[in-house]
Amino acid sequence: MEFQGRHKSPSAMKPLENNENDLEDGKLDKDREKTTRSNRVLKIHNQALLSGLAYCISSCSMILVNKFVLSSYGFNAGISLMLYQNLISVIIVSTLSFLGVITTEPLTWRLVKVWLPVNVIFVGMLITSMFSLKYINVAMVTVLKNVTNVITALGEMYLFSKHHDNRVWAALFLMIISAISGGITDISFNAVGYTWQLINCFLTAAYSLTLRRVMDTAKQVTKSGNLNEFSMVLLNNTLSLPLGILLIFVFNEVDYLSRTPLLRLPTFWLVMTLSGFLGLAISFTSMWFLHQTGATTYSLVGSLNKIPLSITGILLFKVPTSLENAASIFFGLLAGVFFARAKMRERSQT
Repeated sequence: MEFQGRHKSPSAMKPLENNENDLEDGKLDKDREKTTRSNRVLKIHNQALLSGLAYCISSCSMILVNKFVLSSYGFNAGISLMLYQNLISVIIVSTLSFLGVITTEPLTWRLVKVWLPVNVIFVGMLITSMFSLKYINVAMVTVLKNVTNVITALGEMYLFSKHHDNRVWAALFLMIISAISGGITDISFNAVGYTWQLINCFLTAAYSLTLRRVMDTAKQVTKSGNLNEFSMVLLNNTLSLPLGILLIFVFNEVDYLSRTPLLRLPTFWLVMTLSGFLGLAISFTSMWFLHQTGATTYSLVGSLNKIPLSITGILLFKVPTSLENAASIFFGLLAGVFFARAKMRERSQT
């Protein structure tokens, strides 16, 4: 009896051991959960950062490479450049769809008829962008593109009865002022380039406004009842090919292409092909970034992205600029950021 009182039997010690093990297991489980949670958060942050970086690099590179082809090489066939870029996009997207990597809607005649008006605007938007970029420096193009936001806001108000708050209108007013002051102080001002850019602003706004109406109709005529980004890329680029070929003859680029020695340079073809890959990369990275973050962060980063693009464009192409013009460009870029912030607040209120 005395022995039993001083020393606990093995059967009496087991529950204590089990309790201690349970506590240790509980702590381990909690630690594992914390580690898993922190790893998940870190992975999400890394994905968002990586996708944002990829989007910024591809969008900046696309504009700079196009500027390099059109200005530094002196390539006078903007429509042909657009056609080649779109052909690369069609080949890559079709291949990925065939391999089952992505899903795309089949191109039916009903879908083509619905989408054709949007595609005509899309082609006009791309071509005028090429033409303006040939004559205007990258920094001024980014500032003048802000005019698109003004036209889009007015279009939303008249077509969709959408009302914007005072902050949005204030930002739009600042954009107009910066575009006018930028044009007045632009040492390398080119009337032809500015005209093409103004047309581009109207076409880009028209594309954005028309797309909203056509999207719903287009979804109704697809087999799945949906139209994803990949399908839109394939649809736009495929339909642009016959229209692009027609415009090459209308603008007599065939004669220029038959005479230019640039097409015999392998490096030129390499740069052209790179621009095609970058054009498609913008579509993929923008989708990835939008999925990882959201529309608000996407629009804000897009506005902030114009600042390094403008600085790089000025330095890379040795653009002659004055202090007044540089101030106008910077003012316009800040107005773009202010506009993105105002739209964020407007969305949060609605």
